[in-house]
Amino acid sequence: MNPHATLISGLSLLLGTTITISSTHWVMAWTGLEINTLAIIPLISKPHHPRAIEAAIKYFLVQATASALILFSSMTNAWSTGQWDITQLNHLPSCLLLTTAIAMKLGLAPFHFWFPEVLQGSPLTTALLLSTMMKFPPITLLFLTSHSLNPTLLTIMAITSAALGGWMGLNQTQIRKILAFSSISHLGWMTVIIIYNPKLTLLTFYLYTLTTTTVFLALNTTKTTSLPTMMTSWTKTPTLNATLMLTLLSLAGLPPLTGFLPKWLIIQELTKQEMTSTATIIAMLSLLGLFFYLRLAYYSTITLPPNSTNHMKQWHVNKLTNPLITALASLSILLLPLSPSILTIT
Repeated sequence: MNPHATLISGLSLLLGTTITISSTHWVMAWTGLEINTLAIIPLISKPHHPRAIEAAIKYFLVQATASALILFSSMTNAWSTGQWDITQLNHLPSCLLLTTAIAMKLGLAPFHFWFPEVLQGSPLTTALLLSTMMKFPPITLLFLTSHSLNPTLLTIMAITSAALGGWMGLNQTQIRKILAFSSISHLGWMTVIIIYNPKLTLLTFYLYTLTTTTVFLALNTTKTTSLPTMMTSWTKTPTLNATLMLTLLSLAGLPPLTGFLPKWLIIQELTKQEMTSTATIIAMLSLLGLFFYLRLAYYSTITLPPNSTNHMKQWHVNKLTNPLITALASLSILLLPLSPSILTIT
C-alpha cells in the first residue's frame, strides 16, 4: 500500500476517534464514526484478495447500517425532546434504536455474525485495529448514554454475547476467528456492568485492549494465523512464545495475571447490585472461553508437531523482539498487584 495512503488512513482514524469521543452533539459523533469507517476500509482491502474484499464490503454494509440507525435515533430523540445533546437521550424508541446500533457497531450478540468473518479476511495489524481502536468510539457512546439505556436488554445481550463468544470459539482453528469470538465474549463482560459502574467498563476495555494488542503483535512477529502453524512457531522464537502463553492465560482471566482483575471487579460489583444470578451465569460462561485460551497456550508452547506435518520446519532465529511487545507483555501479565489502587479510583 502507498505510504501516503497509509498515513492518510491512520490520521483519519485518529481524527474520527477524537471527534467522536470529544463531541457532545449527535451529528458530530456520527461524523466521527463515518470518518472511522471510511478510513479503515482501505486497510481491510489492502491485500487485494477476494476474502479481503468480501470482508471490506461486509464491514462497510454493517457499519453504514449502524451509523444510519444512530442518526435516525438521534433525530427521533431531537424531534421529541428538542435536544441534540448525547447525554439527553430520554425518548424510549430512540434508546432502543441506539442500543441496536451500538451493538451492531461493536459486534455484540445477536449482531455479531459479521465480526469473525471481517477479522478473518483482514491482515493481522488491521484485525488489531478492528478489535481495539475501532471499538473505542462506540464504547464511549455507550458510556455517555448508559444512564438512559434499558438494563434488562443490556443484561440479556451481555449474557448472550458471553455465551456465543465462548461456545462458537470452541471449534475454531483460525486464530483470528478465535480472537474475534474472544472479543465478543469480553464485550459481554463490558456491557453487563455499564449501567451500574461505567468506569469499570472502561477499565475492562483498557485492559482488554492492552492484552489483545500484545497477542496480535506477537502473532504478527511469528507470522502465525492458524493452530497448525502455531505448533511449529515455537522453534523460531521460544521466549516470545512463552510470553504469548502467559498473555493468553491473562486474556482468559486466570489469577494472578492482569486479566483476572476486571472479571473479579465486575463479579464483585454485580454481587453488590444484588445480581448474584447474573454474576454466576457470566462467570460460568467464561469457562467456555477458558477452553480455547488454554488450547492456544498449549499449542504455542507445549505441543510438538507430528512427524508427518505438511508445514516447513522452522529454524530458530536470533531476532530481536520489538521492545513494545516486551513492555505490553509485562503490563498484560503483572498488573494485578495494582488492584488496591484501581479499586480506590473506581
